[in-house]
Amino acid sequence: MSIMMQRAQGARPYQLTIRQILEAPAAYNPAQEIVYRGERRLTYRELRERIHRLAGALSSLGVRPGETVGVMDYDSHRYLESYFAVPMMGAVLHTVNVKLSPEHVLYTLAHAEDDVLLVHEDFLPLLAAARARLPRVRKVVLLRDGGAAPPPGLCDGEYEELLAAAPPRFEFPELDEDTRATTFYSTGTTGLPKGVCFTHRQIVLHTLGLIVHAGTQPHAAFGRDDVYMPLTPMFHVHAWGVPYAATMLGVKQVYAGRYVPDLILKLIVEEKVTFSHSVPTVLHMLLRAPGSEKFDLSRLKLVIGGAALPRALAAAALQRGIDVVGGYGLSETCPVLAIAHLDSADLADPDRAVELRTRTGRAVPLVDMRIWDERGQEVARGGDHTGEIVVRAPWLCESYLKDPQASDALWSNGYLRTGDVGWLDERGFLKITDRIKDAIKVGGEWVSSLQIEEILAGHPAVAEAAVIGAPDSKWGEHPLALVVPRPGAERELGARELVAHARQFVESGQLSKVVVTMEVKFVESIDRTSVGKVDKVALRKKYR
Repeated sequence: MSIMMQRAQGARPYQLTIRQILEAPAAYNPAQEIVYRGERRLTYRELRERIHRLAGALSSLGVRPGETVGVMDYDSHRYLESYFAVPMMGAVLHTVNVKLSPEHVLYTLAHAEDDVLLVHEDFLPLLAAARARLPRVRKVVLLRDGGAAPPPGLCDGEYEELLAAAPPRFEFPELDEDTRATTFYSTGTTGLPKGVCFTHRQIVLHTLGLIVHAGTQPHAAFGRDDVYMPLTPMFHVHAWGVPYAATMLGVKQVYAGRYVPDLILKLIVEEKVTFSHSVPTVLHMLLRAPGSEKFDLSRLKLVIGGAALPRALAAAALQRGIDVVGGYGLSETCPVLAIAHLDSADLADPDRAVELRTRTGRAVPLVDMRIWDERGQEVARGGDHTGEIVVRAPWLCESYLKDPQASDALWSNGYLRTGDVGWLDERGFLKITDRIKDAIKVGGEWVSSLQIEEILAGHPAVAEAAVIGAPDSKWGEHPLALVVPRPGAERELGARELVAHARQFVESGQLSKVVVTMEVKFVESIDRTSVGKVDKVALRKKYR
């Protein structure tokens, strides 16, 4: 029989809300900087006042607790301000994925029931063309970076003018920690985007889990002395939740606006950025940008997620001095579940270190990660025991917005089903071998598309590779490799050479012999989702 704690008459529960994240740095680091594109600088003291002013401005526009405020912006100090002001009011922050198709953007605005929109001038044409389809939107606030004035009647105020007119102090209400704080839409590759929601409590616990894990590592750590710049859009899972952690720690923060390689490289060097996170395509873009070699990236620590970190890309980053590691999470998991931090002994063996860095990582604190077989039974650890990755943690999405059928499919026996296939070793390192829906079945044998992609990406003449299953009259399916050659390597690269390259790994036992059925097709580019993931649904439609 459990014994309940007795509470004194004057005591009351301490609610875990986003307000507590903001209050932490203000007391001891008020002069720290927040930089936007190298053009604007704020202190944490000014940030706190602007958050209060933004809440006051939104209140004057009629925003009340329970209503939804959508933001359509690039990475900016304005976005950071909305991360706090909107949920601290008791309203819901909708971080709008502006890279979705116009129809899907409008769908998310309507489905989330946005009442007020904060819109960067670049996205006003989309809004102007479809305003009649958004009858619930009462007010539109303009976010300007120096562009032309908007059409008359489209906006109900300009962001900086509204903040200037608002009082410097706003009385934020006391909130229950289970109040919904944020909504955004998962960029699923089938059907309409799904609304993912998180509470104040979930975001606070995710923030603490990140700080505890990332701040206690022998390398690629994140702490008070770092300078942070996100290279994952702020509309996507709160930029992986790191801006909340950065604000709680009181570190210098740098926001790049649009992702322009020259500007990003310049900011990394001039602002002395030491910590970031991105998807493989962004890292590839930075390393291959013209003149990139002139920029010193040796102080940068970088977590790569959203897709597998190829060994060749990791090796190229390490050669530039970047302390790169893989990470893992989903939109539905807030998102961080695991990061591939190594122990000090691992770092002493360079080859072993690269292999572990490109694993999917070890679970961060409070994450219960398991591997299930098709019957829902946990399997043993080791590379011979693969299955679906399932997780529990205090910050997982408990249901999709207004979609009970998809919500029920997301959960099973108290665990969230990731849809990813992989295995765990004895030390807890996770290795993802495929998505369940992307695995290829050749003659009755399951083949990992991710494993073939990693091997192809290691060929010196290959820039990118994606592998899908293609129909085969004899084998059922065979791997179809879509390959983007490196510039200048088109003539020297042939399909036979790539199959021969893959066969080397068959002989060493690293790859199944069925890879000899592989077909190679050279393409100019590989379709990707709005957050940089390979869009295998689009590739299957196009090439099968």
